[in-house]
Amino acid sequence: MMTRRTFLCGLTLGTLSAPVAAEAQQPGKVLRMGFLGTFPTNRHDEALRQGLHEFGYVEGQNIAIERRYSGGRVEALPGLAIQLVRLKVDVIVVDAWAPLNAASQATSTIPIVVAACNDDLVATGLISSLARPGGNITGLSELTPELGAKRLELLKQAAPKVSRVAVLWNPADSERSSVNFRFWSSDWVEVRAAAQVLGMTLQPVEIRRPDDFDTAFSAMTRERADALIAFSDPLIISHGRRIADLAAKSRLPAMYPSREVVDEGGLMSYGPSISDMFRRAAGYVGKILKGAKPADLPMEQPTKFELVINLKTAKILGLTIPRSLILRADEVIR
Repeated sequence: MMTRRTFLCGLTLGTLSAPVAAEAQQPGKVLRMGFLGTFPTNRHDEALRQGLHEFGYVEGQNIAIERRYSGGRVEALPGLAIQLVRLKVDVIVVDAWAPLNAASQATSTIPIVVAACNDDLVATGLISSLARPGGNITGLSELTPELGAKRLELLKQAAPKVSRVAVLWNPADSERSSVNFRFWSSDWVEVRAAAQVLGMTLQPVEIRRPDDFDTAFSAMTRERADALIAFSDPLIISHGRRIADLAAKSRLPAMYPSREVVDEGGLMSYGPSISDMFRRAAGYVGKILKGAKPADLPMEQPTKFELVINLKTAKILGLTIPRSLILRADEVIR
């Protein structure tokens, strides 16, 4: 059984209002949307299609969606982006920095909508500003490095005896971009500062591909980590069930960046609702398909944040979540 309470927070730099379905498109004309991503996620895909439907676009009727996934192979993204450009899609939606980078290099004319990206797009030069992007890119920015400290604090409240925390992260993007390196550096600064205040020791554990998970958890066991926190990354989100299973097997209370992993059996998550961001990204697609220019559509930041707790997993771990934390949760899985 699930209980749910939703709260809104954050800064909205622009709002999108959905037109009525009847205005979506002329009868008989089928538009083409490209989607470039790392791994397929059913929840996100459904949220995107739901958002399109709110604007009157139904896949298979008046819009076709060309999906391309790299399977975590960043080197495959440029070729997949070129495929979408050659198909002459009307708009491309991307789900992270690496697909965005590939799409932006493949085209400067086809509109690109960012569904979720935790990188500083202004610093990269891809957009002029959040309020007025100025090019062919717009969408939603997930740039919230300060959330790492909040997640660590919530993990400590859930498991007060925790002292050594493994940090699961993917350094691949930061190695390819000085801007991304600065972003990850700021993320680490926030988490390290919080760990010092909370009396915790951090153990960085790198993963770059799905084959790394078993080795990563062996390292956690070897170094005697007693909890886990995961940074936001498509590789982690898309392999949530496997990570949750390994965490349970290793008896590690874990905090994740989004509720997708908790749905798969993870203990806790706190962060932006990625599904909500995908649904809102469809609003950009609808605007663009009706003639709006990406340059004039302000990028938005998350407005919906969720604390989700899985009490089933807590029971498996022998962990009693404080009632005060349960009352703060937006959703509790019992």
